[in-house]
Amino acid sequence: MSTGILPDAASILHAFGPWVLGGIALLIFIESGVLFPFLPGDSLLVTAAVLAGPLGIQPWQVLLVGIPAAILGDQVGYWLGRRFGRRLFREGARVLRPERLHDAENFFARYGGGSLVLGRFVPIVRTYVPVAAGTAHMPYRRFVLWNTLGATLWVVAMTLIGLLLGGIPFIVDNIDVLMIVIVLVSVLPVVIAVVRKTIASRRARAATEAD
Repeated sequence: MSTGILPDAASILHAFGPWVLGGIALLIFIESGVLFPFLPGDSLLVTAAVLAGPLGIQPWQVLLVGIPAAILGDQVGYWLGRRFGRRLFREGARVLRPERLHDAENFFARYGGGSLVLGRFVPIVRTYVPVAAGTAHMPYRRFVLWNTLGATLWVVAMTLIGLLLGGIPFIVDNIDVLMIVIVLVSVLPVVIAVVRKTIASRRARAATEAD
């Protein structure tokens, strides 16, 4: 069943048929660092674990393909940032907008290497943080360490959530509802950041006008 507003992770997984593990790896790889942030990464992993039986796969196989795909995706993002930097981004672009890189750079500046772990759990941010790390010329060995840690924790956490929820019949029978909840929870930090930024901007403008 489709949610009508988001890619349906369950339908995508079933559509891959016998190539479902390869499909999971491909989508995680693309979302992680190939500058296409609108794929259902969180819900894909959770749903794969919930529907592992019907899909004919095992949760450990999701980990086996998901972790390397996430690590390699960020590697691509890092080298794109290091090689091209801001030249990849253009005003008015639908995806590669400068403000997205700017937000990722602020996130990276605030949390340093930890942003490659924390950012994994925030849609869109996880796509652009490795690019920001590359643009900032983060030492490669340090990047690899944090990237591997973040990718592993993210894939393991999402898969474990799916395993825990998979034992609840209501969840299995209403996987589309679960997907919406996961997406809403995962984008909450982004919404909060936007709201805080808007409030701060209005206060700054009001203070300027008062002067």
